[in-house]
Amino acid sequence: MSENESFSRLQLLVGRQQLERLASARVIIFGVGGVGSWCAEALVRSGICHLTIVDSDVVVPSNINRQLMATTATVGQPKVDVLAQRLRLINPEADIRAVVNRYNADTSDSFCLGDYDYVIDAIDSLADKALLIHSVTLLPDTQLFSSMGAARKMDPTAITVSEFNKVHSDPLARALRQTFKRTGMFPARKFMCVWSSEVLPNAEPSTERINGTVAHITITFGVMLASMVIKHICQS
Repeated sequence: MSENESFSRLQLLVGRQQLERLASARVIIFGVGGVGSWCAEALVRSGICHLTIVDSDVVVPSNINRQLMATTATVGQPKVDVLAQRLRLINPEADIRAVVNRYNADTSDSFCLGDYDYVIDAIDSLADKALLIHSVTLLPDTQLFSSMGAARKMDPTAITVSEFNKVHSDPLARALRQTFKRTGMFPARKFMCVWSSEVLPNAEPSTERINGTVAHITITFGVMLASMVIKHICQS
């Protein structure tokens, strides 16, 4: 990373050596919706210079209440492309790779997860999420940080970080455990999660299998995921 004022305040806090470690770390985020998009921005603003973002969706109007790159001007555009443009404006020197795809059984081999120091799981799809967790935990030198469900929550002070086996009262974690048991593809080692035990009812019924969300919760989930990466790099 060349000398510039963009990271001068960060360098004051962590020091030049840690800033260089942040710049050299390789991170990939799967899912750049309400959680992953804010995680990506926090990472790039914290000196991460090698970031791959993966998502197959385009921006739709219902994303606007919580997703960083979702505006009335970006509806219809691939999420990763819009987000990558913004991240490159924050740090033009950063290597930002946008992949319009999803992680699943058909595409998993194409991602070469062992090339990354950190994998961020912000996937919504249960089957894809379970597969990613299983795959990354087989890699001894790649750290996995995972987001549990951020929907149906309003209290950011209830959000916490712990190992997956300590997560409770979270419907997504419960469904993951059932998937691991059904498929026999259990995590190969422990991994850390961002989660909240708060589960509120939707105030209105929905004809689709979707839940209500609010920006300050998804933002907090994303920022906490980013903080786990930054802390791991700076304290290792």
